[in-house]
Amino acid sequence: MLNAALRASTSPSWSDRANAGRQLAAHADVPEVAAVLRRLLQDGHDTAVTQRTAEALLRRRDLLGLRLVLAAFAGADVDTTDHLGDAILNVCLRSDEDQEYFEGLVTELASDAEPDEAARTEAGLLLQDWNPRLA
Repeated sequence: MLNAALRASTSPSWSDRANAGRQLAAHADVPEVAAVLRRLLQDGHDTAVTQRTAEALLRRRDLLGLRLVLAAFAGADVDTTDHLGDAILNVCLRSDEDQEYFEGLVTELASDAEPDEAARTEAGLLLQDWNPRLA
């Protein structure tokens, strides 16, 4: 299944790439898969691929998925950032409980020791959006 999803990630069909992103999100801890997910998060052909991949990563409810999504904001065009933002709204902000949980992850990521400066910066910006007193 993993190999099939990796192959589908390069399909000319947006729906195949989006399905691959959803399937691969469960294996984001595999370096080869993480690289493919990064590419799908900034899919240059269809933002549905971006949004569905981001939503699947955020549904993991862990630092790795969140880190990949937030890092994708760096260097992304306006349309892509809109869809990444929509994914955050759809998954992380559906309820007060969801927001509280993800705010905890974002707070942790904002001071994370991982060498991903882009994700750390985006986490800080997201915290400022959620809590303007931090600005």
